[in-house]
Amino acid sequence: MNSMVHKTLVVELQAGVTDRFPVLAHLSYDPADPFAVTLVFSHDGRVLARWQLDRGMLADGLTRPVGTGDVRLRPESRGVGRELRMEFLGEPHADGGRHHAVVFAWAGTVGDFLSGTFRSVPPGSEETRLDDFLTEVLTGR
Repeated sequence: MNSMVHKTLVVELQAGVTDRFPVLAHLSYDPADPFAVTLVFSHDGRVLARWQLDRGMLADGLTRPVGTGDVRLRPESRGVGRELRMEFLGEPHADGGRHHAVVFAWAGTVGDFLSGTFRSVPPGSEETRLDDFLTEVLTGR
């Protein structure tokens, strides 16, 4: 039986053009939903945001820019370390703009988490239960 994979790490949320401050990121992977990684950001015990990302997109973002919608990922170098830059676009503002957050995580740590997910469910062996999915959609669960 495949088991859940979890990782908590400190990431940096960019506030403004240059300032960054630390927040916690909780990554989780459930083999029952094999294509998704859940990412929850928290600070001082409060959940700031919750996103569900495509596992393949997250892996690709470690090596090249990906994403054209609400989530955009790309690798960046900072000194001797490599980071994963994650941009998230959220709900619209009253003025027509959108909430926008940029988060930086150490690429190696995210890669280690993904390695655990790949051991749990190797890429290409993911299965979806179409009947279960259709039942959920049709019953509104």
